[in-house]
Formats: sequence, C-alpha cells, structure tokens
Amino acid sequence: MRRKIPSLQALACFEAAARHESYTRAAQELALTQGAVSRQITALEEFLDLPLFRRTRHGVLLTERGREYAQQVAPRLQGLEQDTLDVMSSQGSGGTLHLAAVPTFATRWLIPRLPALQAQHPDITVHIDTRTRAFMFADTPFDCALYAGTPEQVHNWAGTQALRLMAEEVVPVCSPLLLGNAASLSPEAISTLPLLQQSTRPAAWRQWFEAAGVAAPLALCGPRYEQFSMTAAAAAQGMGLALVPRLLIAAELARGELVVACDRPLLGERAYYLVSPERDDARPALAVFQAWLRQAATPVE
Repeated sequence: MRRKIPSLQALACFEAAARHESYTRAAQELALTQGAVSRQITALEEFLDLPLFRRTRHGVLLTERGREYAQQVAPRLQGLEQDTLDVMSSQGSGGTLHLAAVPTFATRWLIPRLPALQAQHPDITVHIDTRTRAFMFADTPFDCALYAGTPEQVHNWAGTQALRLMAEEVVPVCSPLLLGNAASLSPEAISTLPLLQQSTRPAAWRQWFEAAGVAAPLALCGPRYEQFSMTAAAAAQGMGLALVPRLLIAAELARGELVVACDRPLLGERAYYLVSPERDDARPALAVFQAWLRQAATPVE
C-alpha cells in the first residue's frame, strides 16, 4: 500500500522555513536556492491541500495550521536523522546505546574507561548526553542513564530498574597553597575559610560540619557552582574549599593540584547507579554494557 507521506525534501524545506520563518534563511541552511525551497513548499501545500505560510510584503509567516504541522514534523525529522546517524555510527552487529549521564561523572570516571569497552566490544557505540535529574524514558531516545542519588530517589523513578555501581565518598579538598605548612586542617579551621558551594547540593557543607560536630555559621555561604568539575577547578585555583566525591578528582589529587584538607569523608546514602527502563526485551547491547560497567566499577583488590 502506498503511504500518504510527502517527500522528505519537501518536509526538510518546510521545517527549516518554519523554524526561521524565512525562505531565504532556510535556503542558506540547506544549501539550496530560495526558488528551490519555495517550489518544495508549494508542492507540499498542494499535497496537503492547505496553506502553510502567508505571503506578506516582508516575507512569509506561518499559518495556524502550518505552525501545528511544523511542531509535529520537527521532532519526527530529528528522530529520523538520529536513527540514520545511529546506523552510520554502528560498525558491527552490537548496535548503539544512548546514555544519559551526570556530566562530571561521565567526564571524569566513565569516558577514561570507554577505551576498554571499545577494545572488548568494538561493535558497540555509546552516545552520551547529560542529564542531572530523573526523566521519563518513554519521552527520550535514551536506553539507560548513569545517575547519582539516594536509594529512595532511585526507587521512586517510575518504570525503571537500577544497578548500584558504587558508593559516593565526599571529601573537603583545596589547593595545597591553602594548607600552607600544615599537613591537614581541622573542621574548626575549615569553618573559618572560604567555602565553595554546589548548587545541586546546597546543604552539603552543613551536613559535613554536623557530622564533624562543629558549629559553622558560614556553612551555607560562598559562591555556588552547578557541577563538581567547576567547584574542583575553583578549589584548585585557591578560591576556597570544595566538597567533592573523591572518585571524581583522582587525577587532580594524583597531580597535586588538589589535596584532601581533612580526611573526614561525608558518607551518606548517595551512590552511582545505572538506571534503565523496566522491560523484558532489553537490547543485547544494553546487557553487554551493564555487565562491563559492573566490572569496571568493582574495586581491584
């Protein structure tokens, strides 16, 4: 049966023209002439038997039906493009995985280990985008997510299953210059120094001081940064002390750019998890990635 679908070229021209509300800018984006874009959209309007644009003295404007159609077409074209890129990027039978990950963990822990995955499973391609909060898998292209949270948060992520990878050990770190000649600092001394705050965990310093049994009126004060990589960089520049998971700053500690100011880790319930949709027909590539990730997260004895 012949499908009632316009040509892909016409849809691509329409989507670009709708986004810009300009045939000229659509033509520039698609490397076509303005006349070619106009002819494709005219053919699409004839196919649909309705106007998508109103022609004005200053250019074109979407009609109400044209705007609705553009909102429907754009995500489908994007999905088709992504599907095509997936097929092109997969160099074997393993397939591709779309992974959502908290950014610093992906940059500092996962990516340095991906060459090992590639060596063991060269037929699997992993695409990574950043996400810091739970989401509905049905509304995204993601197959799985690397997530940092508490068991309660993971349990409340509806329609998913989770593999616990490792616990999170948060330590106060700073530039070695901030220590001076001291080997370490007491919690009392730290409470008087500039503190760098994590905007996603605003109560972290207060929790650390409470665990140490120290009153710290300024525990909530200081500049805030969204990602651990930012707080770690600011600490390395001598701007203050940061509370950062030890596993995310292994390189800086090894190079001496950061030092642990007080070896009293904040041990909470937070951990790193691989979260995936709860389904019976999980993709083979996901099972391979899950097994590899479990092994990579297991401490070497």
